[in-house]
This record gives sequence, structure tokens and C-alpha cells, in this order.
Amino acid sequence: MINNFSPSPLPIASNNGNFPPLPQGSPWLEADDSEWDLRLWLTVLERRGLVIVGVAVTGMSFIIPMTLNQEPIYESKFKLLVEPVNAENDLGNFTSFLGDQDVKSGLDYETQIEVLRSPKLMEKVLAELQKTYPEIDYDSLMEDLTITRLGKTKILEISYEGNDQDQILTVLDLLAQVYLEYSLEERQTNLKLGIQFIENQLPSLQSRVNQLQNQLQVFRERYQFTNPESQAQLIASQMTTLKQQNLALEQELVQARSYLGSLQQETGALAALGEAPLYQNIIGQLRTVESQIAGELTRFQPQSTAIQLLQTQRQNLFPILEQEAERVLNSKFAEGVTEVQRIETKRQTLFVAQQQLDQQAQQIPALARRYAELQREIQIATEALNKFETTKQSLKIQEAQTEIPWEVIEAPVWAENPISPNIPRNLTLGAVATILVGIGFALVLERLDNVYHTLDELKQQTKLPVLGTIPINKKLPGAPSTNSLETVGRFFSTPFTWVIPGLRKKLTAYSYGKDAQFSHFLEAIRVLNTNIQLLSSDRPIHSVAISSSTPGDGKSTISLFVAQTAAAMGKKVLLVDADMRKPQVHTRLQLPNELGLSNLIAQTRTPEEVINSQPIPDLPGLSILTAGKIPPDPTKLLSSEKMKGLIKYFEEIFDLIIYDTPPVLGLADTTLLTPKTDGLILVTRIQKTDRSALTQALDNLRLSRVNVLGLVANGVEADSNSPYVYYKEGYGNNHKEEAWEEEEENLTSTLSK
Repeated sequence: MINNFSPSPLPIASNNGNFPPLPQGSPWLEADDSEWDLRLWLTVLERRGLVIVGVAVTGMSFIIPMTLNQEPIYESKFKLLVEPVNAENDLGNFTSFLGDQDVKSGLDYETQIEVLRSPKLMEKVLAELQKTYPEIDYDSLMEDLTITRLGKTKILEISYEGNDQDQILTVLDLLAQVYLEYSLEERQTNLKLGIQFIENQLPSLQSRVNQLQNQLQVFRERYQFTNPESQAQLIASQMTTLKQQNLALEQELVQARSYLGSLQQETGALAALGEAPLYQNIIGQLRTVESQIAGELTRFQPQSTAIQLLQTQRQNLFPILEQEAERVLNSKFAEGVTEVQRIETKRQTLFVAQQQLDQQAQQIPALARRYAELQREIQIATEALNKFETTKQSLKIQEAQTEIPWEVIEAPVWAENPISPNIPRNLTLGAVATILVGIGFALVLERLDNVYHTLDELKQQTKLPVLGTIPINKKLPGAPSTNSLETVGRFFSTPFTWVIPGLRKKLTAYSYGKDAQFSHFLEAIRVLNTNIQLLSSDRPIHSVAISSSTPGDGKSTISLFVAQTAAAMGKKVLLVDADMRKPQVHTRLQLPNELGLSNLIAQTRTPEEVINSQPIPDLPGLSILTAGKIPPDPTKLLSSEKMKGLIKYFEEIFDLIIYDTPPVLGLADTTLLTPKTDGLILVTRIQKTDRSALTQALDNLRLSRVNVLGLVANGVEADSNSPYVYYKEGYGNNHKEEAWEEEEENLTSTLSK
């Protein structure tokens, strides 16, 4: 029995730190559609296979008739050698001496091809052709005529295509004859072109040689050396000398500093004073007086006048001795300091000189490379200039020799095989193209289809644990059907259900069933319930909120069956319909909704009055708290202090409390209620939940610091990889079938009680 509830506010139920909310920038919120692996691509192609095949078949239905009905086209050609192959007249021999100069062939092929296609040359060809083929004119001839240069060779290829093989051969024969006559009439030779080319290049080559020589002269004057190697040796020798001098100065500096340090010590000071004559003279006087005192003491008393005079003389010598010692030591110290400064100044001068030599040494490689480059460029330019001068004289001698005409190196032949259509190639390319178009169209449809199709897509893009995969339960009212006739019938019957009450199907309460398919659904719910209880090893889950990103994902159904399953396993469970906007629990269980959560918060009622008014006799461990009357502002009730006290009170009374909350998007109810529970379970429906809606819902939950325990994939269709197929095949065969049916019947009977 439920204890009496005090209307006074209760403390807020905390999260107890067992399930901390995910941090900012959690990876499960950064879904990237571009990161599809190969398996997902194959899944997409499999899902859109009919689209790809349809596009390919449609495209091929147009390509095949067009290819088969296309008129055959033939082609023939001949080749012309338009420049001599003789290497003696080949201007390409000069390219090795020109460096960056722009060397062009003696013949401008682009211009020559345009000349060969000109109407002036074609007049002779058309005059002969029109005698036999009067339908041919200049435009039709140019449309089928192609003149190209074969790569970088001296060969022109002239091809002609058409439907008449005899006409093609006639046209090509006439073209070959006209082109050969044109080459003789123009009387252009490589010798004339070579002389002209050389004469055009000589001034620039001479200017290039002069320019390079001037650069070399300026280079030598600027850096004051003629040979980089000798300059490098001189700098190295100077650096060696400087290093030796610097080493000697370092030794002198060490000795001077050591001398200064010794003056500050007693031994060094005594040594310095030992070399001072005046100091030693005073020491001698002091010793003499002390000897006299010692001699007089043998004759007189210490208080005698003679002894007193000697003592006074002795005391007067001590200040003089100290002053002389101080003067000597100060003089020696000043000399030492001066010597140290002199050595350091000399070292600094050597350091500056060494830096200058280092800079010069660092410039030597670059200067040597530049010097070598200038020498090489001068050599190349000079050799090219000498070669051009020699070749010019040689070509002038040969200028009057025989002029060279063009030559047909491959005569035109009668075309036997058509070049178009190439039926195997066209059909192959058409098939490949239509398949690619189909794949592209399928990918476009996939991009436009913004729902989750498989469990793998859901896992990959959300990066959240999937606590349960719930198969489609066709026995539940409103469950999706894969039967097309049933779907069409439901589509046409829906508009008339409100007009003709007899067409409306009577809803039945959501409870356990006996058929095998429904057993698969119940097993999935049991797995989900077990996973929820195993989420934390520190403390069991006492309260959990179940919601979804958008309506229709099955959150209320999941909440109801998880509550029933937990109660059937012996727990004391409370199912709270916290959706005070569109409550579903009382409808699913066919319970009254006059009193509920809203009445418990807004009115002075005890939990016993509301919860005990609607008991579930089949499951004594399950208590139901419906939503009650729909309030004008549910968020005000859910955020109230009384609601916090109720949550705390329910956790003390019940083993498990399940809150069926409204969808996350667009409503604040779930984000207000869930932080006071152990966490939130988000229900998604395969083939229905919108990707962007789920992403936005997860963003909202992250901003509200809601602890998301995981996802529930609802509406998963069984396939070859489904665990429920294994369940069916492994536990429903042969001799185990009767035992399983009997055990399931006993379990269902127990659960119904």
C-alpha cells in the first residue's frame, strides 16, 4: 500500500552523479553524413536497387533502338610529310644552344592547316567533285573533312568521312593531288626558312653574350675577387689567425682575473706587499724598535721612561704601515683592473673582425654559385653564337640547291568497315552511363530521404548506445504494415472512420499476446528492461523518462510495455503519464482519466486517491498514474516544487518509476522533468524518425544538460542478421517446440495474472 503523502514540499530528487550529462561537443552530436563507410553505401544501393535498375532499363530502351537504327558512317585518310626529315636542315638542332630562346619550327602548322581548308584551295577540288557529286558544296565538304598534325611530327593526316565509300576515296584522291601541287607552287624550302630564322636570332644572341659579360665584370668589381676558391682560402687563413689571437687573449684574461682575485685574499696581498720596498722598510724599522724594546727590558722596568719612549715609537709605526699596505694593494688592484679592461677591449675588436669574416665566408657559396652560373651562361651563349654564324655560312652556300616538295607517305584506301555506329561499344557505354545515372539518382533520393533506414545508420550518426531494438509488432493497434493491400485499404478507410462509426476498429488494451511474432516483441522489451537495469553498477535505476524527438515514434508504447515487463519480473513499478498535452497511457490501457498527475499537482489530493483509483488487476506490481485533466500550462506544473516532491516520494515507494514524457522538439516538458530523474531514454522509429529532428533534439538535450542514457530503435524489421530470427529458429524447432509452447503459455498466464 502507498503511504500517506504529505502535501508539504519535498526535497528535489537529484541525479546522484551516477549518470553525468555528456560534455559540450560530445561526438554523438556531431553526425556527418559524408562519413559513410562501404557497408552503408552497399546498403543504400541495395535499398535503391529498383530505382537504379529502372533508370538503367529506361535509358537502354532509348539507346538500343538509336544504336541499331543509326546509318553506318565510313572513313578513310592519307598522310602528308610536309617537312624534310633530313637532320642537316632540321632547325631543332639549334635548340640545345639557345637556352630560353623561343625556337619554333620552320612551318606554322596551325596556319598551314587553315590554308589547306581555305575556299581558294577547295575550288579546284569542288570543281572536279561536282561533276560526279553535284550535291557536295564547300560547307558539306568542310563538315566531313578533318586535317590534324600527328603529335609533334612533320606529318599531316587528312581524313574524310561519309556514307558513300566511293565518294570518300574520290574526295581524298583529289585532295592529295591538289595539296601536292600547292606545295610545289609555293616553293618553300627549309633552307630559306633556316637562313631567315638564323638572321633573326643572331642579334639577340650577340646581345645576350654582351649582357652576360657585363654582368660578370660588375660581379667581380663589386665583390673584389676574381676567383671564389682563392677568396675562400684567404678568409679561412684570416679566421685561423683570429682564432689563435683570441685564444691567447683568453689566457691573458684568465691570468689577469686570477691576479685580481688573489689580491683580495691574504696570500696574494702578502705577496704584493712583499714586492713593495717602502712597506718592507717600515717593517724593518718596526722590527728594529721591537729589538730595542726587548734589549732594554733586560735592564729597565716596563714603566721606565726609555721603555715608554720605545713603545710610543713602535705604536706610531703601525698606522704608517697600514697606510702603506692599503696604498700598495689599491695600486696593484687598479693595475689589474686596467689590464683586464685592456684585454677585453682587444677581444671585442677581434670578435667584430671575426664576425665580418664569418659573414664573408657565408656569402662565398652563393657568390661561387653565381660566378659559376655566369661562366656557364657565357659559355653556352658564346657556343650558340659561334654555331649560328657557322651554320649561316653553310646554309647560304646551299641556298640555291633543290627545293623540296611535300610527299604522300600513306595513300588513301577504300573504306571497308564503318567507324560508326560501334554497336558493342555504344551499348557498353550506354549501360555504364545509365547505371551511373541510376546510382546518382538513387543517391539524390537517399539524400532527400532524411530518415534512418537501418540500425547501423542510427548507431553511426548518433554515437549513442542502443539499449534495445524493438521489432515491428503488427498486433498492436496502429502498427505499420508491410502488406500493400492492407496499407491501401487503411488509406481509403481512414477518411470515412469518423463518418461511418462501423468502419472504426475497436481498440484493445495493450497487453501481452500469445503468438510467436508478439513473443519476439516481448523478448525485445525484456532485453531493453534488462539493459536499463544494467546501466549503472553503483546503484540501480529508480526513475527514467522515456521520450522521442517527434510524435509517433512509439514512446508511449515502449513506456507501457517496459513498465509491464518490469512489474512481471517482480518489481514494484509506477508508470506516470507525464504527457499532459496529448496523453496516451489511459487510452492504451482503457483507463479513466478524470484524476491524474495534473490533479495531483494542482489540487490537494494524495497519491493514494489518484493511483489506487485505477489499479491493474493482471499485474499487481504495476501502478498507473495517468495524465489527468489537460492543464493550460503543463510546464508550470512540471517545474513546480510539488512535482519535485512527488518525484522524490515516488522513488521512496516504488522500485522503478517510468515517466512517459512529451516529444523533445518544440516542448520544454521533457527538459524540465528529466533532470530530476536518473536519465532519459530516447525512442526512435526506423524508417520514420527524421535525422535533422533527432539531431536538433540531442542538441536541445545537451544544452539542457539532460543525462541521455541511450536510444531505443523501434520498428526494426527482422532480417537475416536479426537476433529474433535466431530466437525463432533456435527455440522453435523439432522436439523443443511443444515444450516451448507449453512454457510460453504458462508464462503468459502468469504475466496476465
